[in-house]
Amino acid sequence: MIIIKTPEQIEKMRVTCRLAAETLDMIAPHIKPGVSTETLNTICHDFIVRNHAIPAPLNYRGFPKSICTSVNHQVCHGIPSDRVLRDGDIINVDITTIVDGWHGDTSRTFQVGTPTKKGLKIAEIAKKCLDLGIAAVRPGIHLGDIGAIIEDYARQNRCTVVREYCGHGIGEKFHEEPAVLHFGNYGEGVKLLPGMIFTIEPMVNLGKPYIKLMPDQWTVVTKDHSLSAQYEHTVLVTESGHDVLTDINGEYPPC
Repeated sequence: MIIIKTPEQIEKMRVTCRLAAETLDMIAPHIKPGVSTETLNTICHDFIVRNHAIPAPLNYRGFPKSICTSVNHQVCHGIPSDRVLRDGDIINVDITTIVDGWHGDTSRTFQVGTPTKKGLKIAEIAKKCLDLGIAAVRPGIHLGDIGAIIEDYARQNRCTVVREYCGHGIGEKFHEEPAVLHFGNYGEGVKLLPGMIFTIEPMVNLGKPYIKLMPDQWTVVTKDHSLSAQYEHTVLVTESGHDVLTDINGEYPPC
């Protein structure tokens, strides 16, 4: 069942989404060569707890850390560890906070040290995929429209979209209906209504779309070891368009 949020619930979502976004902004200066992903996890965990919130990934279905850190060909759900970042790496940091029982979810791909051409390319394409998906959100369109727009852009740039993982409704639960696929057909799928809140989070590969799950049962990687990048926002469907709840820097004006 898709939960249409009330005005009061939307305000609660704004609070937790703001904190998730603030956590991403806070961690950005710490992402540099020589820093371990475990250190990034500790800094984010402490920041979230100091702000009277809970890091949602911690112990979620057994996940052992407070954030996800996916490096280079890791697609998603990378577990922070003693792995040290190197110059030229790319890393997706995925943050989900819980404030007063409500979840806010966002992620961003960062360049470590001196960017590489491939690292910049895949990050730019993944970000544009997200931007185009968000721009389409308004009452009356179908979820398939969002997916089709995202996949079309990736294909135009000779990249591929991961199909096994998707965006999702979000609120009092980490993952709610609907599933927000990053591929699809125009005019198909759930029709959007005001008050719906969900994530859009395309995972885009520089190579083929095929992935595999690592033995830790969490980390997902590209089978061909090609770079993968992801960006994610939590989006509210408004009466006339959308409001990106995890945008605190004014990149997506409400419409």
